[in-house]
Amino acid sequence: MKKHLFTAILSLIFVFVSGSLVGTYAQSVGINGSIGAVKRGGSTRGTIVMNVPNGLHANSNRPGNEYSIPTVVKLTAMSGARVGGVSYPRGKSRRFEFSEDTLNVYEGRAAFGFNLSVPANFKGNVVKVRATVRYQTCTNEVCYPPKTQEITLTARVK
Repeated sequence: MKKHLFTAILSLIFVFVSGSLVGTYAQSVGINGSIGAVKRGGSTRGTIVMNVPNGLHANSNRPGNEYSIPTVVKLTAMSGARVGGVSYPRGKSRRFEFSEDTLNVYEGRAAFGFNLSVPANFKGNVVKVRATVRYQTCTNEVCYPPKTQEITLTARVK
């Protein structure tokens, strides 16, 4: 009886610690960005930046494996402004212990560019862009559940 109780307690501790580590890895990816000032009737360039800590990588937007979850950046402009398509950076091709295939991944800093256009009749002094970034991080041995982070960027309108 004592042996079964000890095994059960040890198993619960392992599950708790594993769950904590998954949350730590998923939370450790930093997402930020910036947009330049824009004139009414004009456009500017914006950037979303993903910072992946050492020891982790995130699948690129084209990881090259049907089972790998790609990084996807979705942008929504508010107040009548328009956002162009996202320019995804090239990833690095790597081979990992958990896959026989070479995977394309982001390591360190990955920047995703986009254009923001503001109509000539735009009312207001700022425009906001909501960015949603969905990604999956992995170590060399294991991948963690996908995570989605959302940020809002603000550009000054002249």
